Amino acid sequence: MNTARFLASLLFTSLLLTSAHAAAPAEFSNWPAGTSPTEVGQRVASNWIARPFQWQTNPQRLLVIYPEICAWYGSLTYAELSGNKALLAQLVAKYDILLSSEGATKISSRDHVDDRVFGAAPLEIYRQTKDQKFLLAGQTLADAQWDKPSADGITHEARYWIDDMYMITLLQVQAYRATGDHKYLDRAALTMAAYLVKLQQPNGLFFHAPDSPFYWGRGNGWVAAGLTELLSELPTSHPTHAPIFAAYKKMMNALLANQRADGRWGQLLDQPASWAENSCSGMFTFAFITGVKHGWLNEKTYAPAARQAWLALVAQLDAAANLPDVCVGTNKSRQETGTDDLKVQTDFYLARPRRTGDLHGQAPLLWSASAFLR
Repeated sequence: MNTARFLASLLFTSLLLTSAHAAAPAEFSNWPAGTSPTEVGQRVASNWIARPFQWQTNPQRLLVIYPEICAWYGSLTYAELSGNKALLAQLVAKYDILLSSEGATKISSRDHVDDRVFGAAPLEIYRQTKDQKFLLAGQTLADAQWDKPSADGITHEARYWIDDMYMITLLQVQAYRATGDHKYLDRAALTMAAYLVKLQQPNGLFFHAPDSPFYWGRGNGWVAAGLTELLSELPTSHPTHAPIFAAYKKMMNALLANQRADGRWGQLLDQPASWAENSCSGMFTFAFITGVKHGWLNEKTYAPAARQAWLALVAQLDAAANLPDVCVGTNKSRQETGTDDLKVQTDFYLARPRRTGDLHGQAPLLWSASAFLR
């Protein structure tokens, strides 16, 4: 009898191991030298740690800015998932300067989505360290975002720009992760559902804004990343889950159809002649990886696409782990050009400067590295 139980136990363990192995597609392993998520994540996180905050070196920057938070958040998740405690200590220590009286003035109190998202970084530090001062710093911003909600229960900071679909979502989802309080998840879900109704187009993609009818790459990247963060936590029983998940699937199908031969995506997603832009490519890679690992996306279709995109991005990193061809911060075209002429607006997007090492591009590499390691 004991022998039979022992053999049954071995069989059960074998089945569990087989199942666990099946959950990790072959495309997410066996990396060429120097391209593994662990190696690349370490390089890009080290790049971020070595940088001063922009307000320390650029007189035009007075505050911590959202791309810094996006890179910080990605570095923190990478540190945890890679088990690198020394890296985590360095990332936590980066906050020290903001604890001084002068440093505290570099954290914006403006009621704007780009500023409120600062809270995502201290909330992640709290989640990993349980140091209460970081919980207070992040939760205060998450609650302030909802101190004057609109009649439909959404933050008054909502602009119905697609960027918001990441900025609002990440902060509120992070507050949920740190506290376990479902009100934060409800806020994020309610807002996402409202934005989806207003902004998603029949083809699954998103205009930059209602008066700027262009499928700008990074703008759509913010949406893809925001949907991914939210769905990673949102229970299937939640009343908004079904429409949000349907919107995610519709978007992922559209992105797959617009992925280029080299694995990346364009500055304007539906215009093959537009230049390949790396920040949106990183964001879509993050969404694909996470979708495959959660079983939301078909593994046979999306795992190879995610691998191709990752390798295409990693191949472009320079010796200091800086990613080139990243679009600079971009306002909606109608507001910048002052005209309804669509040709003029198109040219505005196509002529946007490209930077190397811009944190809009560094951050999605860290999110993607983390997604591979989850």
